[in-house]
Amino acid sequence: MDETTFTTIESQRLILRRFARTDLVPFLAYLNDPEVARYQSWESYPEQQAREVIEQQENLVPGLQGKWFTFALELKESKTLIGHVALKMLDDRQAEMGFTLARSFHGKGLAFEAASSVLDYVFTELKLHRVIAITDCENEKSFTLLNKLGMRREGHFIENIWFKGKWGSEYSYAILREEWKSRDEG
Repeated sequence: MDETTFTTIESQRLILRRFARTDLVPFLAYLNDPEVARYQSWESYPEQQAREVIEQQENLVPGLQGKWFTFALELKESKTLIGHVALKMLDDRQAEMGFTLARSFHGKGLAFEAASSVLDYVFTELKLHRVIAITDCENEKSFTLLNKLGMRREGHFIENIWFKGKWGSEYSYAILREEWKSRDEG
């Protein structure tokens, strides 16, 4: 794959950039919000672990197989970190995407704006063929966003994951580069 050096992506209201050490406090704040963590793999996020995530991201570029690259979402107007979109390369042409936003920024279209920007980037710059996303079947906000992005629900897995003390069910979504590009033409 032709890896590119990532600097930033700009959308109407956001700057998608690398994490910086100065992001630690707001990063910890939204990661440790019980409502934000509800459908995530963690209950709480220790400061040292958050610090390590930020440090590991400093030298990564999007597109490294098997690695998660995390795009920090900065609100242009206030220069505030409000969340992130994570992208993991599954192989040299496919990736998985996930997103997390601070609760006070839910319902404002910012997750759609950020995820759309990442999809534009990966299909244009990284030349990926396919992007998937997996969400808890109870996470209506997440699967509504995936539908709005034009992603197709490809699977419904019943009680396939032991999650926070109980069996959970998941939906699997995907979109192909041609599908993403054709939505602008239609």
